[in-house]
Amino acid sequence: MLVDDAVALVPSIPGRRALLGLAGAPAAGKSTLARRLVAGVNDRLGAGTAAYVPMDGFHLSNAQLDRLRLRDRKGAPETFDVDGYVALLGRLRSERTRPVYAPDFDRRLDEPVAAGLVVPALTALVVTEGNYLADDGPGWGLVRDLLDELWYVETPRRLRERRLLRRHIRGGRSEAEARAFIASSERLNARRVELTRPHCTRVVSPRDP
Repeated sequence: MLVDDAVALVPSIPGRRALLGLAGAPAAGKSTLARRLVAGVNDRLGAGTAAYVPMDGFHLSNAQLDRLRLRDRKGAPETFDVDGYVALLGRLRSERTRPVYAPDFDRRLDEPVAAGLVVPALTALVVTEGNYLADDGPGWGLVRDLLDELWYVETPRRLRERRLLRRHIRGGRSEAEARAFIASSERLNARRVELTRPHCTRVVSPRDP
């Protein structure tokens, strides 16, 4: 069971913290799996043992994307604050006496939310997830060195794209606009992510128990 493997990552020495990363293409089920792993670890070892910190909190704001003329590529590697994400992972590894606050992402607003999440000082396992955790692009190559393990979440393309279609329609796009964005941006991002699969510790399915 994947929960068993996540539990095994929890350090046995008090004051230590492990970081587990989940990489995968858009809508592969990374966030669902991450939340399930955190809930499973907390059920086994006690509330607060594990925490969830997604990479999505480091999306650039829509104002910055407009300034950079990248709104139509939202979700691509260059539309994230990778340096901020790397800095947060470094803090999560080194800070064990104070809580660490992290940004979240609000899909209804389609914007990041500062300090929307907190990792308490006693949290022993942080599960983080995002498309580009195994990427070798500028800045992204530093991520892997900060993680204890990095799992690749694999899901069939048709299922992922059905999820993406629902996600973008819920976010306010028409069906035609959603399909166009998937074709012009999401598929390109997914192909890039798929090339990073060999950099991961193992391949998992969100359907695994």
